[in-house]
Amino acid sequence: MTPDVLIAPSLLAADFSQLGDEVRAVAAAGADFIHLDVMDGHFVPNLSFGAPVIRSLRPHTGLPFDVHLMISPVDPYIDDFVEAGADMITIHPEAGPHAHRSLQRIRAAGLKAGIALNPGTGPECLASLADVLDLVLVMSVNPGFGGQGFLDSQCGKIAAVRELADRSGWPLQISVDGGITPETAPRAVAAGADILVAGTAVFGGGEREYAGRIRALRTG
Repeated sequence: MTPDVLIAPSLLAADFSQLGDEVRAVAAAGADFIHLDVMDGHFVPNLSFGAPVIRSLRPHTGLPFDVHLMISPVDPYIDDFVEAGADMITIHPEAGPHAHRSLQRIRAAGLKAGIALNPGTGPECLASLADVLDLVLVMSVNPGFGGQGFLDSQCGKIAAVRELADRSGWPLQISVDGGITPETAPRAVAAGADILVAGTAVFGGGEREYAGRIRALRTG
């Protein structure tokens, strides 16, 4: 597996009692992004954290904040996450009501804009969003909880998104989130992933193991 793949540890699996320390630790261990899963208990069956937590974490690292909004409706909260210090914001097309307008709003704020595709959501919507899209996040689990197993059925979707982007000349990054481990990471990368989001696979062994775990994900 190429060492150029980017690793985004998901703070959903971190120790919530010391998130600032966790952010600094994974940054020092070689992470490329910090992935922040925002859940509302409505769009997905879990609650995590909101813009105030992200704002409090922003001074702890210069790494880009990759904010994944699993909330609905999403539009009323975009500005809050922009102001909190996000560098990229990813939304779900189902969180509407108008995904293109939401992506425009993210881009207008100077951030990268992403669309997340759940396991049951196909890539058909991407063509109509290409002009306002920087990132496609393929969910390789159903969103809402960490620690789930990788869905191999999503490798075909990753490959389809990669083929569509390459054929159309879109400079899209493809991120994969869910069940990423040293065993599943090569399959996601072989299908076309640029970024791997990993929670338990990074944070599961304690701070002294973060660098080794990130390296294992990157090299396969």
